Amino acid sequence: TQRQEQSPTKTSKNMEADSWEIIEGLKIGQSNVQRPDKHEGFMLKKRKWPLKGWHKRFFVLDNGMLKYSKSPIDIQKGKLHGCIDVGLSVMSIKKRARRIDLDTEEHLYHLKIKSPDIFDSWVVKLRYHRLYRQNEIVRSPRDATMRTFPPPATPSSSTSLPPWQSPQAPSTRSSLPASYSNGQSKVAAWLQESEEMDKCTEGKFFLSSFLSSSLPPTLPPSLPLVLPFFLPLFLPLLLSYNVLIVFLCFLKKEGEQRGIPLTQQTSNESRLSMSESVSEFFDAQEVLLSASSSENEASDDESYVSDVSDNISEDNASVTDNVSRQMPNGDLAGSAFRNGRRPCLPAPSPDCSNINLWNILRNNIGKDLSKVSMPVELNEPLNTLQHMCEELEYTELLDRAADTEDPYERMAIMAAFVISGYSSTYYRAGSKPFNPLLGETYECIREDKGMCFIAEQVSHHPPISACHADSNKFTFLQDVRWKNKFWGKSMEILPIGTVNVILPSFGDHYEWNKVTTCVHNILSGRRWIEHYGEITVRNTKSSACICKLTFVKGNYWSSNVNEVQGFVMDQEGKVVRRLFGKWHEGLYCGVPPSARCIWRPGSMPTDYELYYGFTRFAIELNELCPEMQDLLPPTDARFRPDQRHLEEGNVEMAASEKQRIEDMQRTRRKWQDENDIKHEPRFFKLVGKTGERWVTNNTYWELRKSPGFINMENPNLW
Repeated sequence: TQRQEQSPTKTSKNMEADSWEIIEGLKIGQSNVQRPDKHEGFMLKKRKWPLKGWHKRFFVLDNGMLKYSKSPIDIQKGKLHGCIDVGLSVMSIKKRARRIDLDTEEHLYHLKIKSPDIFDSWVVKLRYHRLYRQNEIVRSPRDATMRTFPPPATPSSSTSLPPWQSPQAPSTRSSLPASYSNGQSKVAAWLQESEEMDKCTEGKFFLSSFLSSSLPPTLPPSLPLVLPFFLPLFLPLLLSYNVLIVFLCFLKKEGEQRGIPLTQQTSNESRLSMSESVSEFFDAQEVLLSASSSENEASDDESYVSDVSDNISEDNASVTDNVSRQMPNGDLAGSAFRNGRRPCLPAPSPDCSNINLWNILRNNIGKDLSKVSMPVELNEPLNTLQHMCEELEYTELLDRAADTEDPYERMAIMAAFVISGYSSTYYRAGSKPFNPLLGETYECIREDKGMCFIAEQVSHHPPISACHADSNKFTFLQDVRWKNKFWGKSMEILPIGTVNVILPSFGDHYEWNKVTTCVHNILSGRRWIEHYGEITVRNTKSSACICKLTFVKGNYWSSNVNEVQGFVMDQEGKVVRRLFGKWHEGLYCGVPPSARCIWRPGSMPTDYELYYGFTRFAIELNELCPEMQDLLPPTDARFRPDQRHLEEGNVEMAASEKQRIEDMQRTRRKWQDENDIKHEPRFFKLVGKTGERWVTNNTYWELRKSPGFINMENPNLW
């Protein structure tokens, strides 16, 4: 009996040890934090590429700053690999795995200690140093800033000041690192946008009113006059507009002439940002941390920096935008098609400024993000199944590959197609797709591309989407599931699964993986999206060549942001094609400046910023023309009411329908569980010895033709 009574306690402790714990920060009213002793020693740091895995590094923790290098000697010589401001980072630990993770927003640092005693010691020291650093930031802003500024790079006193800086202001620009010059023009532009200056934690307010009513009399009453006083000092650190917001909010709260200092996260590639209010920042321990984790969730600040020029000539011919082909098996469509498609969405995206994402995350502590119901305003009027179809925007590349005799050139074109699938995400960090319901489907027939596409949500937990596309020249198939990891300031999305393309003309079967996607500035600032990692493209039917692509991990301000590098190797390992470019701009083959363009994305539609950042292809994906209504199954995503209402700008109805549809799905799932009923997908099946891949069962188009979905019994999803 005694053992039975202790069992729940032991189970609870085991679960605690297996889960991530977010370390508390400085609490309101807490002060007089004593300076902690310096601490140093070796820890394992995870790298993504080119040397994946855990690597031994020597760390020195001093005054809340965590510096590291390969050895103590390198530290003494000043050869640092990086420097982390622990006070400005979200810190989480996993006791059983002896893991420590630090999210600086720009980088995710993953650390591990083998010894339990040493692990406990590091956790204790990091806690103390973090509190000390946060207290130092609040109490001694100017001293903290001066003390933690990096040493001067090269004198540049002759450099002209930004046009919005007063010439009478004391200039400290000569002491600023030269590496920040690339970002200053962006900062200036942001500061001039009143829209960007209006945001604070509790909503929007006008800064002009704020300044005139709240600033101390020693400071000028208007923003243009205020900026010269502190921008010269803080210019290299104002790499996100919300830093200025923090300064002004705190100034109002304290009623004295001082600001929040920001310390450079001195990694090889870095940008600094801060939460929108002091209380929000110091409450970071309440941020949702997803239970799902992966050993591939490492970022590496020691990444390779490309020397590829950003000023590559764009005189090369781009891929033809319009391809006219006949539909394969045209009778499958069963109806006439219009020549034109809609040029824009029915309504612009809604205003999300009144949504406090922080409160949503705080109220869902410990839950998996995929299970958290978000406000419909955070969605875009497409779902994940349609996103999979969006990867086929540039199928003309597959047509070119199918007509290319040279296997090396064919592989290079395939690499361009792989990269093109990411290009549409560039302007899409502000919203998320709808999660498909179990059994939801989507079809897309594109006569202009000669392609028929079908997708289905085949599993709900874990969420798995499968798709299949046919053309005269290629077959495209993939199934993908996602792991989400929220680190406190950014979110990593790790796709699991492979993408396959078959080219019948050569008997080729290409296969590749997907890279990690990271959305930065989840809680504050401008959200931006990044893809990083390695992709290997293989032809499983031939060993003639292989392609390796690297999506470089950079930062928003660096010249190598969104950069892709790669090469095609023959079977002896010799490089026969060099590839480079940016996933949102294009891919080149060869050596600059004479390299030729393999692919370049099409231009964006007018006012795309107002319409979710959709490309022209994305705008067309949810279009429902009258002649299609009786041909599509009622499970098609185009019929989903919450998504349709959002597209039409009816946010209130979209929210109501979203809640109703989610309730219906929960009721169905509960009924199936109670009656021991397992869901069977209609149009896809598992194959492989262990059932690891979903492929089409080749019934969709036949059923569509006869007897037709309108004459069949279909699931009622909404």
